[in-house]
Amino acid sequence: MATNVNLPEAARQASRPTLDDMDLVPGKRVRLHRLLWEHGLRNGTLMVLPIDQGIEHGPVDFMENPASADPEFEWELALRGGYNAIACHYNLARQYMKKYAGEVPLILKLNGRSNIPSEEDAFSTLVSSVEDAVYLGADAIGYTLYAGSPRQDLDIEQFAQVREECEKYGMPVIVWSYPRGAAIDKKGGRDSLYAVEYAARLAHEFGADIIKLNVPKHSAKDGEQPKPYNTMEWTEDVGVRRVVKAAQRSMVLFSGGSKLGDQDLLSKVQLAMDSGATGLIFGRNMWQRKMDEALAVTEKVKDILRKFPA
Repeated sequence: MATNVNLPEAARQASRPTLDDMDLVPGKRVRLHRLLWEHGLRNGTLMVLPIDQGIEHGPVDFMENPASADPEFEWELALRGGYNAIACHYNLARQYMKKYAGEVPLILKLNGRSNIPSEEDAFSTLVSSVEDAVYLGADAIGYTLYAGSPRQDLDIEQFAQVREECEKYGMPVIVWSYPRGAAIDKKGGRDSLYAVEYAARLAHEFGADIIKLNVPKHSAKDGEQPKPYNTMEWTEDVGVRRVVKAAQRSMVLFSGGSKLGDQDLLSKVQLAMDSGATGLIFGRNMWQRKMDEALAVTEKVKDILRKFPA
């Protein structure tokens, strides 16, 4: 996963938004300050451990490391690894976070869907509320928004209601902004620069404080993207910078996706941080490993994040 290593360090590192750049109600600022400055490396970066894959992908994701099927494994990894937060659904927080409360911040995922029906008309239904997040002591909520899905009108309407509640309760909003649907597939695919950059801008304008995105990729379908993307020449580092810029004053977390080798994983971290991301949200790349291996690669990620204090 190459970056433009010929650029000088100062030119490769892009700025990222700070709390002072964001127009935040007091509650949001307090909670984001806790996430950024009171946990993890306490330097304004974010390293989040998600465990929503049991809903999104099913039990198959836990088969590579059977110990990870027990949510206690992920909570313990988040604690021992010094993560800024863990992201999960209601009952994993309700049943497992008691012994970690105050030490591992919670991002409560409010909506979810299984991967049993087709993703062509993807929509993620609310299964929790902002009040649930307040009750559980969460420092942020997570919401999955499917840009381009035939059901995006309903999705956007549902998200607007969540955003309104978050403003009321001072709860930061993290949007998992994912391009999906047949229309996206016909315009270069879900990981095209067009789709990911659009998803970033969409989430920012609709009210995300932080946006979770995938790294855009080249594919054989690049020529199917709308103008001018269909003829645009770009490298991976240029694409990631465009995506971060599209998010404007929303912070960006890049997803790890399916499990990578150590070198590819660390190259992705370096690329994300050089491009102005606030941090990473890595799940399978961490908890699909045995605990000692997961802690070791976590420390390598943190070594990179230490170089990017806000």
